[in-house]
Amino acid sequence: MTRTPSGMSAMLKAVIAAVKLVASEEIMPRYKRVTHQRKADGSLCTEADLASQEALTRKLQAILNVPVVGEEMERAEQEALWAQGLEGGLWCIDPIDGTSNFVRGLPYFAVSVALIRNGKSVLGVVYDPVGEEAFAAELGKGAFLNGERLQSRTTAHSLSAALVNIDLKRLDPRLAGQVAMQPPFSSQRNFGACTLDWCYTAAGRFDAYLHGGQKLWDYAAGSLILREAGGHAACLEQDDFFQGGVWERSAVAALDAGLFEEWKAWVRGQRE
Repeated sequence: MTRTPSGMSAMLKAVIAAVKLVASEEIMPRYKRVTHQRKADGSLCTEADLASQEALTRKLQAILNVPVVGEEMERAEQEALWAQGLEGGLWCIDPIDGTSNFVRGLPYFAVSVALIRNGKSVLGVVYDPVGEEAFAAELGKGAFLNGERLQSRTTAHSLSAALVNIDLKRLDPRLAGQVAMQPPFSSQRNFGACTLDWCYTAAGRFDAYLHGGQKLWDYAAGSLILREAGGHAACLEQDDFFQGGVWERSAVAALDAGLFEEWKAWVRGQRE
């Protein structure tokens, strides 16, 4: 691919531009102004989710014409498209991650796009249209924030001083209870948008991360961005994060290598 002075490829820049355009045309005009409905799994869906997924599909396939797996599709369609694009590549999109926040006017939601080849993400973009922050990465080429190399900062090297992002709802009761009653860290947050959680960990805004089960579109772009920022991730059950289940995968992650090992050991110790 043609390289540009910033270090980002022409394709990555094109994807960022497409995501920003869709956010400005389909998402932000509906922010705080859209009605919603509940899907079969209880999650929210809005007109903005559907419109942005359709627009993203058109724009991404104009960049690279491969199948597009989107969150707002039926599972059977997602699985068929995944199989179709497994070798030749496919786009994976979450048109609005954090729809509940979007509906309620909470400014923590994002658009997520990943290009996946042979089951692994090779390009990822997560865009926060409220903060106007575009996190991006390509496999082996580094991570970026708004076109510049992502300057990560680690504020804690030990678990006792760490600010940790944890989604308690999806943890098994034993682990959730230990996290709540005997936390080994300094402070805990969860704001309700997995794709941004990964990026905030990559940027050092969170020191560590724990989630009991994410969907493909929740981790596809963000986990690559963390990896390319120098971070580390595993599943609750195994060290190789990228060998977890495709459609749902747990996550234990941190930017700092030493903190990651300490966090992973503590989390797994509570499950024994």
